[in-house]
Amino acid sequence: MSRYLTLSALAVLFLFPLVWSGWASLEEPSNYLEMARFGEGVGTYATNSVLVSAMTVAGTLAVSALGGYGFARFDFPGKNLLFLVTLAILMVPYATILIPLYVLLGYLGLQNSLVGLSLVFVMFQLPFALFMMRNAFEALPRELEEAALVDGCGTFRAFSKILLRAVRPALVTVGLFAFLASWNDFFAPLILLNDGSSFTLPVAVVSMTQHTFGAIDYGMLQAGVMVMAIPCLILFIVLQRHYVRGFMSGALRG
Repeated sequence: MSRYLTLSALAVLFLFPLVWSGWASLEEPSNYLEMARFGEGVGTYATNSVLVSAMTVAGTLAVSALGGYGFARFDFPGKNLLFLVTLAILMVPYATILIPLYVLLGYLGLQNSLVGLSLVFVMFQLPFALFMMRNAFEALPRELEEAALVDGCGTFRAFSKILLRAVRPALVTVGLFAFLASWNDFFAPLILLNDGSSFTLPVAVVSMTQHTFGAIDYGMLQAGVMVMAIPCLILFIVLQRHYVRGFMSGALRG
């Protein structure tokens, strides 16, 4: 009984800020109408966020799945060093390399580009994603892959048709983390995007809630919080079972 009481208390504690934000945003329904009319329109900013998040998730899954499989199944010179160097990205302060990345994107012709922004997000997701996917592939018995090779599958076919299905929970976990990071990030889009029509939701919400002399429209801010939070909640609820399994099979092994 005490277990359920504790869990209920924790649920109320974590849900209270979200419920309060929703209630505050609905006190003045006109906040949502003002958001829809601000700048390029909230639909444009939401579309930008969806595109960036989709490219980030796709890029992170593709690179981390192939990289994790390579680190788990193949031996090559400098393997451990390369893996440590990738993990070392976590040790670099996030804000300190955004300006160099901005300059680099300029050389590549990707400044003020949603594609360039998504590439930056993919880079920052790689350490965690590679760690998860390497552990997930290492948890699979080698006999599963060997049986596929005996049946006539090549290495890539065995990887794509059999092993990827076996590590689906880890893929969901990596994809969910990549989505949340790219969807909610404010600082990188603020630095890397110059054109208002390319802004993502976090930058747009901050811009639309600031008025003369730095005054903040808290009602509109709460409305923006709800618009940003609802997709995250839906995804987490839908993918919760896979997410928990992915953490158990990937992050806790190694």
